[in-house]
Amino acid sequence: MPSSLAVILALQTTAPLASTEPPAPAAEAVAAAEVQGAPAAEPAGGEDVVVTARRRAERAQSVPIALSVLGAEQIARTGTFTIQQVSQQAPTLQYTSSNPRNTALNIRGLGVSFGLANDGLEQGVGFYVDQVYNSRPAASAFDLLDIERVEILRGPQGTLFGKNTTAGAVNITTKSPSFKPEGEFEASIGTQKFGQIKAAVTGPISETLAFRVAAGKTTRDGFVRSTLTGRNVNDLDNFAVRGQLLWQPNDDVRVRLIADYNLSDADCCTQVYAGYGETLRPASRQFPALSAALGYRPPSLDPYDRLADADGKLKARSEIGGISAIADVDLGSSTLTSVSAYRWWDWQPANDRDYTALDILPQSANPVQQDQLSQEIRLASNGQNRLDYTLGLYAYYQELRGQNVTEWGSDAAFWLLGTQTANGTAIPSNLLDGYITTSSALSTIQSYAAFAQVTWHITDTLRLTPGLRYTYEHKTADYEAVVSGGLQTNDPALQAAKLSIFRPQAYDVKFSDDALTGDINLSWQARPNLLAYASYARGFKSGGINLAGLPFNATNNPALDRAIVSPEKSQSYEVGIKSQWFGRKLTANFALFRTDVDDFQANVVDTGPGALRGYLANIDSVRSQGAELDLVLAPVSGLSAYLRTAFTDADYVSFDNAPCPLELIASGTTVCDLSGKDLPGTSRWAFSYGAEYRRPTGLNGDAYVGIEGQSRTGYFADASDSKYLRIDGYTTINLRVGFAADAGWEVFGLVRNLFDKDYMTLLTPQSGNSGMFSGVPGDPRTAQVTARYRF
Repeated sequence: MPSSLAVILALQTTAPLASTEPPAPAAEAVAAAEVQGAPAAEPAGGEDVVVTARRRAERAQSVPIALSVLGAEQIARTGTFTIQQVSQQAPTLQYTSSNPRNTALNIRGLGVSFGLANDGLEQGVGFYVDQVYNSRPAASAFDLLDIERVEILRGPQGTLFGKNTTAGAVNITTKSPSFKPEGEFEASIGTQKFGQIKAAVTGPISETLAFRVAAGKTTRDGFVRSTLTGRNVNDLDNFAVRGQLLWQPNDDVRVRLIADYNLSDADCCTQVYAGYGETLRPASRQFPALSAALGYRPPSLDPYDRLADADGKLKARSEIGGISAIADVDLGSSTLTSVSAYRWWDWQPANDRDYTALDILPQSANPVQQDQLSQEIRLASNGQNRLDYTLGLYAYYQELRGQNVTEWGSDAAFWLLGTQTANGTAIPSNLLDGYITTSSALSTIQSYAAFAQVTWHITDTLRLTPGLRYTYEHKTADYEAVVSGGLQTNDPALQAAKLSIFRPQAYDVKFSDDALTGDINLSWQARPNLLAYASYARGFKSGGINLAGLPFNATNNPALDRAIVSPEKSQSYEVGIKSQWFGRKLTANFALFRTDVDDFQANVVDTGPGALRGYLANIDSVRSQGAELDLVLAPVSGLSAYLRTAFTDADYVSFDNAPCPLELIASGTTVCDLSGKDLPGTSRWAFSYGAEYRRPTGLNGDAYVGIEGQSRTGYFADASDSKYLRIDGYTTINLRVGFAADAGWEVFGLVRNLFDKDYMTLLTPQSGNSGMFSGVPGDPRTAQVTARYRF
């Protein structure tokens, strides 16, 4: 046995320490509670909220990191069923999605930059379900089903969570099987033909084997109406099912087998005309002149009319599923855990990429198939000792296959190229009609890591927790794109004009990265309900590979030096206080943070005068700093309220090769300096707040009323920080009223966006940089009625 491990194990077996803090529940206690079907405690009234933010069961108030928790009851009571709705209750979490593939999760302004999706870019916010890392962001776009709790871990979590968690992690735990027979059924109907059914049942198969099965279906008409078909688009059509087995032959062994399948099959995702911004290009090459020449007018100049006229096929079919096994073996002084998983994702889309009835980009589809295997083994000490430890090994493999078909139409030549080439050659209007690019990409990732975290209880109240993680990754990719169609011509000038839109290219790359990262945390339990802490962490996100084609260099050839982007490295600092007052009626947590990132990986947009194209690049340095305040108040029985506040100052520190904003685009301008500007997608101020009052009635149950709201200041929706692509701040309020009977049934009504606030969630510049931009409006006011029965 290595000497360092022997010392740790020897110290771990010493007598447990006394502590001034309330005792944290042991992992076995939490497991037993899950087996008995006990609901997760809610963050109200000072209850002990149990989390696994450090891969062991602990009181949230005893964990010296900033985190937010939504438990099962809070999720159920608020009608929450998506991560987007979770983000409305957690101001530091920003969720943006134009379709499942093009989804981004950010925490404290960091994670992944906004822009066109690129499958060679990995997330900076780790997304975990039942301890399994989900690589592709589409995993966060499905309905939440049968959830025990959602933990949002703010700041780097690389030591224990590892792969690509430089900004934080979303850690989801689903409800476990129980040996006590029980179940629940829920049905909802609402405006816009909203319908949702969810059911779960659990119970014993034998004395040592239990099962749990849950399923859900959600449908709703879209809020955008097509003026061409008269149908509503951007709808919801989701299905999810999860089956589990729990084998517990004795008190020391617990094995949980989980299989799940999720389907989203929506007529989605188009955008509406959101506006026009004047550029520096000649007036004849801007949207008013271009659209007038083609006799085109948007269906509405007001985006909140929610009218669209995209004439291409719309489809967003996304399937994801997998199987995992979690085994815990109690060895007495420690617990050995194994987490084995296989997951897959299949994406089959169809898009009209110009979002109009113009025949510019009638077809743009990027199907993707992804498979991943992962294995994690951990050894963690039990109880509280002079030295507590978590040691582990991790292995991950991913294979991703992507295909792209993009077709240009009869209006593309005039819209993108004009009427003549630089040498005066007339451009036929049908030059690009039927011009097609077809590409394929195959990439693999092999990732291995070893990690250790030790908590040294220096005294009964002072703890020092250092951690280290060594990561090695090897990545490969093969990319090939061919072109065909369009007007066949032997004219060199016209051939060059076609190739300026897209040209054949092929490349294969491979590289390896390794890094030693870690963190150190010092915490002081000044009183049983007062914890102060300070931490420092070094983070690492491995390099990426451009899998959507490369931009052109000065010689009008693909820039092969852009095929690989460098690893992202971060340094983070945080100090915080967690406290409870007045008999735990008030919980007040505060954190100050700063994160500096070098070689920040961004998905930027090529703003040359031809086609709009996204590619990966490194930004020299970015910084996110700010403060967070979380308050939970339960002054009297039945009344609870919360306020979560985040101030985030996230900036480009050095970005002198940035894409230009629309207002600075000229015919020959492609690069601008955005140093000192805001990072996109981040509100400087964000608030989440809510309250609930419950009162017993003479009808054998409780009546209640609840309100939840969010407020955000404005933010840029594009990496270029264009003033035209800035989303204004907004506030939305949800109101619910219900009755929960002692017999297990419950009925409530819910109105989302009570005051019907108009706001945008996404703004996108149109192909060709004409100055037009499209967008996705937020959902208008909706109402629903939900009935639930538990037995």
